[in-house]
Amino acid sequence: MSSAKPDLFRDLDPGPRLLMGPGPVDVYPRVLRAMSAPMLGQFDPEFTTYMNETMALYRQVYRTENEWTFLVNGTARAGIEACLGSLVSDGDKVLVPMFGRFGHLLAEICQRVGGEVVSIEAEWGNVFQLDQIAEAIKAHRPKVVAMVHGDTSTTTAQPLEDLGEVCHTNDALLYVDATATLGGMPVNTDEWQLDAVSAGLQKCMSGPPGSSPVSLSARAVEKISKRKHIEGGIQPENYVAADGSAIVSNYLDLGMLMDYWGPKRLNHHTESTSMLYAARECARVVLAEGLEQGFVRHATASEALRAGLQAMGLQLFGDPSHRMANVTGVYIPSACGNGEKIRAEMLNDFGIEIGTSFGHLAGKIWRIGTMGHVCRKPNILRCLNALEAVLRRNGYEAPVNAGVDAAYEVYG
Repeated sequence: MSSAKPDLFRDLDPGPRLLMGPGPVDVYPRVLRAMSAPMLGQFDPEFTTYMNETMALYRQVYRTENEWTFLVNGTARAGIEACLGSLVSDGDKVLVPMFGRFGHLLAEICQRVGGEVVSIEAEWGNVFQLDQIAEAIKAHRPKVVAMVHGDTSTTTAQPLEDLGEVCHTNDALLYVDATATLGGMPVNTDEWQLDAVSAGLQKCMSGPPGSSPVSLSARAVEKISKRKHIEGGIQPENYVAADGSAIVSNYLDLGMLMDYWGPKRLNHHTESTSMLYAARECARVVLAEGLEQGFVRHATASEALRAGLQAMGLQLFGDPSHRMANVTGVYIPSACGNGEKIRAEMLNDFGIEIGTSFGHLAGKIWRIGTMGHVCRKPNILRCLNALEAVLRRNGYEAPVNAGVDAAYEVYG
């Protein structure tokens, strides 16, 4: 046996960064402090009180009266899988309108749980008209419609105001992925008649990735309850399973999670204590500012950033009438050559991270996020100033200080 000392590496000391990509972003300081609070047992009355408070807080964030509004442990994708895996049974037809990379993700998840997926596609940078989706619903009669609200891959947001009514008129449930919009743009769950909606903390909620708030309508709960199966070893006396097929995933079974979060406190997983603290504090920060005030802050920051980019002679990506209020796509100027070199210099020289994109947009656009704690005037000015300097060093001549001056005009 070797007597060599183990390599313990150096102390954890991440370099300072300003995260202005499409997520994750910088975490609210109050959230970081909350995560350092002591552990509690998962059934300690103090801890279950925090669970109940978290449910109440996210009802306000989601603008809903839904009883079943709670956390799924895992990143935003865990919430997506929990909702779709619990709503889509083997053989169910699912309509997925795609206008970016994450529509493809929803389709794949539905296929993996046995759904029969029908998709319609909009050109990246554009969204659907309501009648396009309505026609597809009437033609295919899906049991579930799965829709991304804001797709960060294309920096565009799909209007949802009347889609829920169309779905319900045609006996379909509506699932919405609000990962990139919750806290930064309105997500009016009840008003828009969303049956299931999920998000993450790492974008406009400005928390760490690792917890996914979800909210379920009575219609969704009814369908999930028809598939309810409780694992052996914790089944109550006289337990009878529901007639429907068991949800494929144990960990992401919303039926069992409702029993865990509800008054029964039926044991399931061990709730991720520090992440619950984080999610609870994220909601408190967002609600303390005021949802509408937060939406204005995000929209103003994006307006200032876009004014600055255009003043520098850069071209924005996507349909201007449907751009998200919290992430901006901008074409990489041909004079610069390699867009990754610009990103690397922004990171290494200025400590600022901006994003690239996916698929056929990879290498063609950058994505700059204005989300949560990052979404503040000093950061917008710092980003524009740094980008101008790096572009100039790489052969692109932007008018001197034009970006910062234009942003100042918006904030003025």
